[in-house]
Amino acid sequence: MASKVIHAYYNDDDILMQAVKKVKAAKHHIEEVYCPFPVHGLDKAMGLAPTRIAITSFMYGCLGLIVSIVMMNYMMIQDWPQDIGGKPSFSYIENMPAFVPVMFEMTVFFAAHLMVITFYLRSRLWPFKKAENPNPRTTDDLFVMEIEVHGNEADLQSLLASTGAIEIKSIEKE
Repeated sequence: MASKVIHAYYNDDDILMQAVKKVKAAKHHIEEVYCPFPVHGLDKAMGLAPTRIAITSFMYGCLGLIVSIVMMNYMMIQDWPQDIGGKPSFSYIENMPAFVPVMFEMTVFFAAHLMVITFYLRSRLWPFKKAENPNPRTTDDLFVMEIEVHGNEADLQSLLASTGAIEIKSIEKE
């Protein structure tokens, strides 16, 4: 089912921020804002919930730490103990200071790589995915605010015109 949306084009990020605040104050729901670069404070102005991706990063780091401890205990203590530099090979605790660099690197490795995978899956970005930006100019110099129309198109267009939009288009979206 197709829905009707209005695209309001802006050429300045400060004007866009003021427009977002004005549209939200008028109790309209902004579907999406497409920007050529990140705009500081736009997520708060749109009323988006804070991200929980930092929590997943911490959990992935803990997983990396656990994997490194289990891996080193198995490889260096249980499976094939060796006398390296006179260190005892029968106790993980006595060898742990030598394992700290590996534990740190595995923590960072797991957190970084699993975070990238989580971000791509959460954002639905996978190879060969078609770009969703409504206009190629949004990757260069324009900002686009997308608002769904619910029978209030004339009022919405006049509101957007008063916010400083340089162009306003009404589009059927699939």
